[in-house]
Amino acid sequence: MKKNKIITTEDILLKLCQSVSKVLTSATASNVTYSAMVQKITKTSLKPDFGCFVLFDGGFSGLVVINFTSKAALELYTSYMRNMGMPEEELAVLHTSDEVGDVLGELMNQLVGDFTNKVRKELQTNITQNQPKMLSLNKQVILSVDTNLDRPQARRVTFSTQNNNIFYLELAMDKTEFIQLEEFDIDDEETPDSIFEQTQQSMSQSKSTKSAENESLAGSNDLLDELGI
Repeated sequence: MKKNKIITTEDILLKLCQSVSKVLTSATASNVTYSAMVQKITKTSLKPDFGCFVLFDGGFSGLVVINFTSKAALELYTSYMRNMGMPEEELAVLHTSDEVGDVLGELMNQLVGDFTNKVRKELQTNITQNQPKMLSLNKQVILSVDTNLDRPQARRVTFSTQNNNIFYLELAMDKTEFIQLEEFDIDDEETPDSIFEQTQQSMSQSKSTKSAENESLAGSNDLLDELGI
């Protein structure tokens, strides 16, 4: 990185947007994009139809909120499960289903994890995240999360799925700047594709292990039958 380069809130927000787009695009095998325009807001809120949020702390503190419409939530869930090889007849059809919340929570965990990894490598600082929380919200309900920031700055970015369903990312964090004093090299980051491949491999290994256990159990039962036990 260039010496004396200054990283602002907008730069950090851009890194977050890139993580969201990259991870969701890879996980769902569909194109997820974000607007080139960012909106300044006074506070972050959880809004209908489906709100996810995660708090982070460390080098700087903040809150990430993603508000999905029901169509966007279902599209991302369906695309992700299809990409993982789930049969069509086993997919949930309502955004209020527990399966949808579980998948969105896992995706939220992955994208914030990618973001914290970027921060560690590119800003030379460390932030930690809590477990993402998800809420299926009524049209009349808006919730705010208190982040206890000293000088809060809040931003909102519009995202679009491949089928043009909209969801919104909101970031609240302390006003801060990172100023580079010396040159340093940035390590190659782990790509979402490699994360996805690892997930598929672990699932395949788990299935193979269960299959081997079942075969072993069946073989033991056959032997007991032959012995008349």
